[in-house]
Amino acid sequence: MFWPLSDCSLKSRARVGVGLGSVGIVLPSSGQPTDPCEGIFITTEAAACGFHHSQGEAQGCTGIARAVVWSNMFRNTFQSGFLSILYSLGSKPLEIWQGEVRNGHIKRITDPDIASSVLEIQSANVSTTYISCPADQAKTLGIKLPFLILIVKNLKKYFTFEVQVLDDKNVRRRFRASNYQSATRVKPFICTMPMRLDEGWNQIQFNLAEFTRRAYGTNYIETLRMQIHANCRIRRVYFSDRLYTEEELPTEFKLFLPGKQQQQLAGS
Repeated sequence: MFWPLSDCSLKSRARVGVGLGSVGIVLPSSGQPTDPCEGIFITTEAAACGFHHSQGEAQGCTGIARAVVWSNMFRNTFQSGFLSILYSLGSKPLEIWQGEVRNGHIKRITDPDIASSVLEIQSANVSTTYISCPADQAKTLGIKLPFLILIVKNLKKYFTFEVQVLDDKNVRRRFRASNYQSATRVKPFICTMPMRLDEGWNQIQFNLAEFTRRAYGTNYIETLRMQIHANCRIRRVYFSDRLYTEEELPTEFKLFLPGKQQQQLAGS
């Protein structure tokens, strides 16, 4: 049985965007899962990741809501507008994140397309190299803003990310988007879905409230945890109360491409 989710996909933005190809919900099939990341979201033995700083860019995050480590994270914080949890130009981009590296790397490099520092996660196996937030497994994010936005670069390799939410039934649900899947599948506690990335830089927009309602028939309460796996380059990860147009976004939340590429984007 198949329920289409064509209006509930990871929507693309003008100029930089990502969309889901054939999106839908299917009843889980029997047999062993083929997803290499199945069941690895919550880890207890992740080691601190190695991190290499590029010279010349160690500016602090100037976002509207800067990520700060609090005892209860963001649950008791007034949340409106934008809430950034990772910014590659920050002095400590992974301050509230924990990394696991095996047969790969997590480091800050200069991306030639945007001529700026970004966080790169690469590995021969997507399941063994990743960053997760919060770093403390005993904590949760407690972010109630319903839109998750990731600004990432397509490295033309396997890539996946996962977000864990709490719904109004007090059940923890997980959503995993991957560029190596072809169909959306819903199980009692996890929904896996395909993700199609355009070439170069993409802005992934994830409507958590809509996905929770469509997949489980429940209401989104808050985001608990997030995990980003190889292979990608990350500029920023943030939450918002709604989708904003390019003109409405603060300057530090926009992605600028230099020279000819920027002119091409402006004319598209």
